Amino acid sequence: MPSTPLLHYESHGDPLAPPVIFLHGFMGSALDWGDVIERLSRTNYCVAVDLPGHGRSLDLADDAYTLPGAVRLVLQVMEHTQIIPGVVAGYSMGGRLALHLAIHHGDTCSKLIVESATAGIRGKDERVIRQHLDEKRAEELEQGRFEDFLQTWYGQSVFAALADDSEKLARVLRRRRFNEPTELARALRGMGVGTQVPLWDRLSGVAVPVLLVTGERDSKYVEILRAMAELLPCAALEVVSGVGHNVHVEDPAT
Repeated sequence: MPSTPLLHYESHGDPLAPPVIFLHGFMGSALDWGDVIERLSRTNYCVAVDLPGHGRSLDLADDAYTLPGAVRLVLQVMEHTQIIPGVVAGYSMGGRLALHLAIHHGDTCSKLIVESATAGIRGKDERVIRQHLDEKRAEELEQGRFEDFLQTWYGQSVFAALADDSEKLARVLRRRRFNEPTELARALRGMGVGTQVPLWDRLSGVAVPVLLVTGERDSKYVEILRAMAELLPCAALEVVSGVGHNVHVEDPAT
């Protein structure tokens, strides 16, 4: 049986330095972390992956486009690059993956940095509503309406602060257009927050330190991360002033 291919990844810095692995959000790629890695790689070994359906990690087995499957593939990269245990930094979808990793494979993480991510949608009815919405979005991607999808996605209130900076928003949109829409549809169906099993009742078992980060202009996630901080045994919450949901893009020096 052929071995499962590694997710595409990029590494920067000294492999003997303290390791950090970066997990991007939906429609992102390893390149999203470039400004952060440029600073951090002076003191750390930085590994950034393209998650299933994103960047150059395409045409994978169906199981890869699920949270558990994606976690297993991230672990393969961590083993391949010899960064276990390491700091796991995840944004949005990548933050949800980071939480899964810490809960189900806690010995692989030395610390979590979770940016603008949730432990899941608590209510069953709300999850079903989100699943239907994500299915509609996935169909839009498959129908070739990628530009409409991008405008709708970045028109959400959580991205209001990013939309205020037209240059940064244009740069983000240029990167998103490098993705393959049908692959994004597969990722959205399998790894969207509507399909995620809620992790709220498992947060108390996360043994490693967790830094929760979001922007003050993203009131929705300020509330979510505050609730998560109350349940995590060793958590610190940082609300960054002047920015919104996508902190590492809006203020990479944070």
